[in-house]
Amino acid sequence: MQSRQIVVAGAGIAGLTAAIAFARHGFSVRVFERSPALEEVGAGLQLSPNATRILDRLGVLDLVSPSTVRPEAVVLRDAATLSERARVPLGAAAERRWKAPYLVAHRADLQSALLARASESPLIEIVTDATVSGVEAQASGNRITLTQAGIVSHEQAALLVAADGVWSSSRRLVGPNEKSRFTGELAWRTTLSADGDVGRHFASLSSPAMVTTYLHAGFHLVAYPIRAGAAINLAAFTPGNSIAEQWSGETDANALKRAMRGTAPALSRLIDESGPWTVWPLHAVDPTRPWTAPSGIALIGDAAHAMTPFAAQGAAMAIEDAFTLADAVASGPNTANALSQWEMLRKPRVRKVARRGALNRLAWHAAGPVAMARNLFLKLKSPDSLAADMDWLYGWTPPGWKDDGRL
Repeated sequence: MQSRQIVVAGAGIAGLTAAIAFARHGFSVRVFERSPALEEVGAGLQLSPNATRILDRLGVLDLVSPSTVRPEAVVLRDAATLSERARVPLGAAAERRWKAPYLVAHRADLQSALLARASESPLIEIVTDATVSGVEAQASGNRITLTQAGIVSHEQAALLVAADGVWSSSRRLVGPNEKSRFTGELAWRTTLSADGDVGRHFASLSSPAMVTTYLHAGFHLVAYPIRAGAAINLAAFTPGNSIAEQWSGETDANALKRAMRGTAPALSRLIDESGPWTVWPLHAVDPTRPWTAPSGIALIGDAAHAMTPFAAQGAAMAIEDAFTLADAVASGPNTANALSQWEMLRKPRVRKVARRGALNRLAWHAAGPVAMARNLFLKLKSPDSLAADMDWLYGWTPPGWKDDGRL
């Protein structure tokens, strides 16, 4: 039975998806979460078709869908004039093109759906206030050291899946003890009530049924509905200094307002009247570093390759990682070979996604002649052509994927 034991460090999106994916193959999974309780954290996220088709296969999509919104399009607007620069059709068009829906959601709603799905499986156990503090490779498998409420214990498992996020303490188990690096960018986030005064003001700027990105040389702002349309998620991104090695901190919006000089008065008013704002320092992890160890350790999600959110693929890459890792390990008896092959196949895709995010950031913050060239390029591209540019990303399916007719 020991060879069917999996330990997962972290009960976020990556860890819970991994637990469900491994249990689907008949593995017994214990998930250890360092927090004392699984609390509602985070903000909005986008679930593109490459993620939702996996969530559907795992039986999660039906659970999360009632709390999500299916936006009609991604729209790019000039922050100074509010004029539309480009539009990528979503909604029914996305489902026809990519065979899965494009959704926007609150992170906590997705985590709740994953928890609900995991709780249905007798093969999954979730333990809180427990930290994976070490791993010792043995002939019979990994001896994993855990610390819970000051008490040290040990688990035997064939595989440790480290899904403990950008501040991962497990990353050192597969290579040099390298920390994530600050990217020089800050993320400013807040949520509006859709039926409040500020929410109604936002609706006057752009349709709340869209994912709207406002472009400006000093910042960009992404807005979309969450909580089944009851709230609007605002996320602005500016250059800045690292505030601390922590997830977030509340701050005033003066730095954001300074970055927004020259924007349309209606957009400036939106920022003035929104809040409180929570600021996140954006950290990244070098994706070329090792993700696996032959003894039976695998990093997934932000622990392996945290990236800036400018391609809106952080959650999607974690979901892809978890699903494909479980498939790879279940496909053969040699775990070391399976991990090596999985890492080799995943890295090129993750690097390509990261490059797309860097390109988006460059384009959205362009100024002067570069901005003029960007605007001309977008003007010449039809909505269908812009959608076709995303086929490689949104139309992706895991290796060996077979359509089971769920969607």
